[in-house]
Amino acid sequence: MHNAMTTGLPGSRRVRSLAVLGDSVAAGMGDPVPGGRWRGFAPLLADAVEAARFTNLATSGARVAEVWHTQLPDALRVEPDAAIVMIGMNDTMRSDFNAELLWQQLNHVMCSLVAAGAAVVTIRYHDHARVFRLPGPLRRLLNRRIDALNRILTSVAEAHGAAIVDLDRLPGAYHPAAWSVDRLHPSELGHRMLAAAFATGLAEQGVPVPSEVSLTCSGGVPVTRLDHIRWLLIKGVPWVASRTRDLTRYSLASLLRAIFRRSPRTDVAVPAHICPPSDPPRAWPAG
Repeated sequence: MHNAMTTGLPGSRRVRSLAVLGDSVAAGMGDPVPGGRWRGFAPLLADAVEAARFTNLATSGARVAEVWHTQLPDALRVEPDAAIVMIGMNDTMRSDFNAELLWQQLNHVMCSLVAAGAAVVTIRYHDHARVFRLPGPLRRLLNRRIDALNRILTSVAEAHGAAIVDLDRLPGAYHPAAWSVDRLHPSELGHRMLAAAFATGLAEQGVPVPSEVSLTCSGGVPVTRLDHIRWLLIKGVPWVASRTRDLTRYSLASLLRAIFRRSPRTDVAVPAHICPPSDPPRAWPAG
C-alpha cells in the first residue's frame, strides 16, 4: 500500500461546511483513540479538505430511515458544501428489508443534499462474506440484499450526479489489516483508506483537497490477540445468532405472504425537506 493519497487534488469550490451522514462506520467505530473515543475517516477527510466547519451526524446502528428523517434535516441546517452518505448495511441485516422503500428514501436524501448545493459522495459495498464468515444461507441472503442495495445506491448517485466509492474495487479493501477486530468496521488503516477514497470522490465533484490523507497509522489504540478472542466470545457469536434468528423470522414471514399473497407495506410519509417523493425506475429484488 502507498503511504499517502490525494495530495493536492484539483477543485474549484472550497469547503466551508462538510457533513457526514451514516451509521457506525461513518461515526468512526473500529478506529479507537485514547480516551475511549472513536475517530474514523470523517475527521481525517475534514482535515484533507480543510473544512471550516465539520459536522458528523452519523450514529451507531442507524438505518436509511434515520438518515432520511433525522440526519438529513440536521445536515441541511449546516448548509454543507460537501457531504458523505454512508448508510444501508444495517438495513440489509434486518427482517423488514424493503428495497423499493430504501430507493425512495435514499433518492430523497441524495436529491435534497445536491439541491442544497452540496457535492456528495456515497458508497458501494463490498462482498461482506469475504471479510466476515457467515453460515451459508445467511451469507447468500445477505449477498443478494447487498447487491440490491448497491444497485439502489448507484441509481440514486447517477441520477443526481454524486460520486461513488466502490469498496469492492478499493485497493486493499479485503486485506485483514483494513478491518477491526469485529470484521464489521474498518480498522484505523481501513478508515484512512476510506478518507482517501472519499477525498478523491469529492475532488471529482470539483472540491479542492489541499492536504493529503496519510495511510500511515498513528495515534490509535493497538488491538491485541486477547481483544480478538474477547470480541468473538462476547460480541461475535451472539451477533451472528441474533441476525440468524431475525432473518429466519423474515423467511417464515415471506413464506406466509406468498401463501396468502400479501405484500409488505411500502407506503410512508415523506418529510418536506426539498425533494418530492418519486417512484423507483425499476423493481429491486428484496432477497
